Amino acid sequence: MAYERFSYVYDRLMEDMPYEEWLQFARQCWDKYGTPRTVVDLGCGTGSLAIPLAKLGHEVIGIDLSGDMLTIAQQKADTAQREAPFAKGGKLTLLQQDIREWTIGKPADAVVSFCDCLNYLLEPDDLADAFRQTYAGLAPGGIFAFDMHTPYQLQSYWESQPFMLNEDDVAYIWTCDFDSERCEIEHELTVFVKEDEGAKRESAGERFIRVDETHRQRAYPLDQVTLLLKAAGFHDISVYADFLWKKPTEDTQRAFFVAVKK
Repeated sequence: MAYERFSYVYDRLMEDMPYEEWLQFARQCWDKYGTPRTVVDLGCGTGSLAIPLAKLGHEVIGIDLSGDMLTIAQQKADTAQREAPFAKGGKLTLLQQDIREWTIGKPADAVVSFCDCLNYLLEPDDLADAFRQTYAGLAPGGIFAFDMHTPYQLQSYWESQPFMLNEDDVAYIWTCDFDSERCEIEHELTVFVKEDEGAKRESAGERFIRVDETHRQRAYPLDQVTLLLKAAGFHDISVYADFLWKKPTEDTQRAFFVAVKK
């Protein structure tokens, strides 16, 4: 499938995600630790957080493994700039890199990774590599803020499946298979998205395009994540629950970590 259709499906299905809350959490974090000039967004996808950060005047480097996602992110950023120029100092650079090996050639003041991006690292060694590389890429005193789905949340997905959506322009069937021993989930998503108007004019009638997606995530005990951060060199490590500046509980769905480089 061409990246335009994939990104449309992605952004359409993700439009109700709490991007404003992620943005607010980052800003509250920086109010506490200091406002960064340079921000790296690991797993930036189509730029739904990187672009608003650039609009606020940060120099943002968005990093993602998918070149197609980055192409769409650039298109969205260009459109946003035409509609309303970024605040003074605002800039967005997009790089296709593995988050376990990322580098931008200069120290960053802050690194963020939201929308459970780090759950896609399926082995502890992969997570450790991402943490070590992030530590290396930060300036002294730099802040690393990220979120991860908890084991409770992945178990809840499995127990609540299947999920279905049926709207005029898009529909999906979403099922899950859960490996409780590894606390790893496999999401199977079949999406039907309405063909765009230009394509419709060339066809005999209304058509939907089918997209099949498989996503795997693994959740880790929060204390294991903390230990891996410490092993990478971070200190002043705090863990919060579900966008709130409160300690996690047994039913926390999304854990937020904030760690500082010495």
